[in-house]
Amino acid sequence: MMSTKDVVYVALFCALTAALGLLPMVNVPLVNVPITAQTFGVMLAGGVLGATRGGLSQALFIGLVAAGLPLLAGGRGGLGILAGPTGGFLLGFAVGGYVTGFLIQGFWARLNALGAFTACVLGGVVAVYLIGIPWMIFVAGFPAEKALIGAGAFVPGDLIKAALATPVILAVKRAYPLIAAQRG
Repeated sequence: MMSTKDVVYVALFCALTAALGLLPMVNVPLVNVPITAQTFGVMLAGGVLGATRGGLSQALFIGLVAAGLPLLAGGRGGLGILAGPTGGFLLGFAVGGYVTGFLIQGFWARLNALGAFTACVLGGVVAVYLIGIPWMIFVAGFPAEKALIGAGAFVPGDLIKAALATPVILAVKRAYPLIAAQRG
């Protein structure tokens, strides 16, 4: 059972992901999917809160978007988002938050910059893409080549987000280790 403190952390990182949607988005013309800062929130949620709370914060975010709140970049929201080309990437947020947190927890005793960066890339990029790209192909009907090439446009920005999340995760680990409190 989650404590009140856990619920607050989950809500806080859901709100952080929503706030990152306020930053301007850049649309990728080939696939009509925007580049946003919101996967940075996915990485931070898992990296700071751990697997369960990180994943739950992003599941809450997805639920609020599906309920119609305009929390995605560009003020988008609603159940119809899930039927479009970005639906799989959005669903991947919860998995990405969980995977990032799971890996951070695995590296916890010896967590360094390389471990944190790797966790952010594997959780916040690879896991999200593993859901988002097939979604574009099978649900949104994009040709596979177009989906893969279009997704490639996101990789440099996502690697930058992982690099930016790394020192934040390490600083929180030193100053206020929420994962250690969760595991201990």
